[in-house]
Amino acid sequence: MANCNHALFATALAGILAGTTPALAHHSAAAFDTQQNITVRGEIIEYSFKNPHVYMSLAVSNDDGSVTEMEVEAGAGSVISPLGFTRDAVAVGDIVTISGNPGRRRPNALMLGRELYKADGSYYPLNISSRSIYESRDETANSLEGTWFSERQSFFAFLGSARTWKLTQRGSEAMANTDPLATPQKDCIPLAAPALMFYPVANTITVEEDQIVLDVDWMDSRRVVYMDGRNHPDSSASFLHGHSIGTWDGEVLVIDTTNFAEHPMGLATNLPGGRGKHLTERLKLNEDGKAITYSGVIVDDEYLAEPVQWSGEWVYRPNMEHSNEECDLAVARRFLAD
Repeated sequence: MANCNHALFATALAGILAGTTPALAHHSAAAFDTQQNITVRGEIIEYSFKNPHVYMSLAVSNDDGSVTEMEVEAGAGSVISPLGFTRDAVAVGDIVTISGNPGRRRPNALMLGRELYKADGSYYPLNISSRSIYESRDETANSLEGTWFSERQSFFAFLGSARTWKLTQRGSEAMANTDPLATPQKDCIPLAAPALMFYPVANTITVEEDQIVLDVDWMDSRRVVYMDGRNHPDSSASFLHGHSIGTWDGEVLVIDTTNFAEHPMGLATNLPGGRGKHLTERLKLNEDGKAITYSGVIVDDEYLAEPVQWSGEWVYRPNMEHSNEECDLAVARRFLAD
């Protein structure tokens, strides 16, 4: 791995938390004033648990006796469910208190939800950056098979590390001219691996006789790793998640992926990926069985001036369920009207 730019996760994470957070969901929070915080209390009159966003509307009673409606945008069901906000967390008729950020164009009618409290004081997270209701767990795995979770720190760190990558001129221009409103995720097209694999959602690995399946609970993403000795197809063939073949290096799964389709977020949320992108991933169960070390190298001569190396962790969460919600195209594009 000579001449690789190693993603320094701790340094990148510190920079992210100190400054502006990268695009965290399918789009940025540009429609909201994230420097202002508001708190509203009201009755839930509409509620929709969807991907890539959960929405609810509150009937808010004002001091003068009038009632106004506040629309609350929360994170994706896939993202906030692992933090503790599941489909049944709230219901129409509940009285709740929500804190968050007001909409820029409709500050009295739209907000980005961060935290929700029910009348009995129960707390629920509404955003990828919200604190989880769950404490650390001690489940252990005996193999790579099962359900795993990349905590948001690893996701933020990977995206932030892109700022340190050495880029070609084309890569630098693409990063400098990123348009958050042009994200392909508004069309229910997820970002590509390896960023996809760090998304803080349920990620289930199923080991079959001649293939390994990676089901990522983000915009219906499913990767198949062929273990039957086949070669990659001709370079004329291209796929959203590429074509993956795997081998075992002892107990480490090594995945080699080529034949990627061009993708506006193929390397990071602000950096495309080209047809020549080549991804090598390594999945190793840690000695304590509580996590997988996920590492690898990206090569993309069109946008990267040199290969990029990364390493992070997925924690074992055998009881974490997938949202089982397909990406809703209307919901994915709803932010464009805000």
